[in-house]
Amino acid sequence: MENPSNNKSDLISHIASSDQHTMENLVDAVTNFMVAGRETTSTAMTWFFWLVSTRPDVEENILQEIRSLRNSTETSNEMFGYDELREMNYLHASITEAMRLYPPVAIDTLSCKEDDTLPDGTVVKKGWLVSYHTYAMGRMEDIWGRDCSEYKPERWLENGVFKPESPFKYPVFHAGPRKCLGKEMAYVQMKPIAAFLFERYKLEVVMEDLTMEQGGH
Repeated sequence: MENPSNNKSDLISHIASSDQHTMENLVDAVTNFMVAGRETTSTAMTWFFWLVSTRPDVEENILQEIRSLRNSTETSNEMFGYDELREMNYLHASITEAMRLYPPVAIDTLSCKEDDTLPDGTVVKKGWLVSYHTYAMGRMEDIWGRDCSEYKPERWLENGVFKPESPFKYPVFHAGPRKCLGKEMAYVQMKPIAAFLFERYKLEVVMEDLTMEQGGH
């Protein structure tokens, strides 16, 4: 399946070209992209912009990275290409850190198909529902350290390069064979939007004083 307008295969065509996928798999993939990738991405961006608005230093670091990339590529195009987006390590870390604190899917529940035993020895019977709380995991000191409640993009960087954590430690996109199909696509959507806005606007959240409106109660 090719797009006759530009003779380039679309994303679903790439998936369909593999013999490993049945028609049912393709339907599931399309449904996943159309449903799971809408509100989740917008929610992630909302919290990201809110967090950055409270941290002028983070906003400035993002802007410096964008300007540096513009200068190094000597391009004035409004939108960055895929290769340029991959070079935005600090922006990538900033978005990832925002989703650690405010994951688009705060809790996920799965049904056990067969009796099983978890690595810690917990027995799970067939038909039981098992939930993991991504929001809580992102704020656990045992997992992320004493600064777990801080918005700190630097925790994802090593010598200025983004360093991912185990998806079982950071299950925002889930982990294992049921991991999110649209993880990379989500970043490809979020990073150019963020770069476009930071180049042109300074973020500031205006919040009404609800305490004063409610008479001090």
